[in-house]
Amino acid sequence: MKSNWFIGLGLALMLHGGYAAAELRIGYLDVSRVVEESPQYNRARKSLQRELKRRQNDLNAKAKQLQKLENKLKRDAEVMSAAEAKRLERDILSRRRKLKNAQAEYRDDLALRQNEERTKLLRQVSEVVREIGKKERFDLILTDGVAFHSKRVDISDRVLQRLKQKARGR
Repeated sequence: MKSNWFIGLGLALMLHGGYAAAELRIGYLDVSRVVEESPQYNRARKSLQRELKRRQNDLNAKAKQLQKLENKLKRDAEVMSAAEAKRLERDILSRRRKLKNAQAEYRDDLALRQNEERTKLLRQVSEVVREIGKKERFDLILTDGVAFHSKRVDISDRVLQRLKQKARGR
C-alpha cells in the first residue's frame, strides 16, 4: 500500500511540475502472465523436467522398494526369527531415513533450479520492458500492486511478442 501511495504522490508531482502540458505516457505490465506465457518459461520448465526426471524416478523406485519391505515385515513377521525381524526393521528404518533425506534434497534442488530459471527469465523480461519503454517513449511502466489498469496501457502482449521473437532468434 505504501508503494502505491508513493507512486500516486510521484504522479501528482509530475503532473503539477510541468508534465501536465505534455502527454504523460504510462504502461502496465502483467509480469506473471508474461512469464507464464513466454516460450522461455515453457522451455525452462521442460528442461527442468528432463533434468530431474531420472532423480524423481529413482526416488519413486526406492519408495516402492521400501513399501515392499514394509509389507514383507507385516506379512512374515510372525514366521521370522526375532533376529531376522529386528534386522529387517532396522533396514526399513535406515531406508526410510535415507529416502526422506533424498526427497528433501530433491525438493531443495528443484526449488533452487526453478529460482535460477525464473531469475534468468525475469532479467530477459526486464530487458525487453526497458527496450519497449525507450523505443515507445514511456514515462512510466508499472507492474504489481496496480489496483486498476485499462487495456490501453497494458503492454504485456507487446512484451510477450518480443520474447517470442527472441526465442525464435535463438
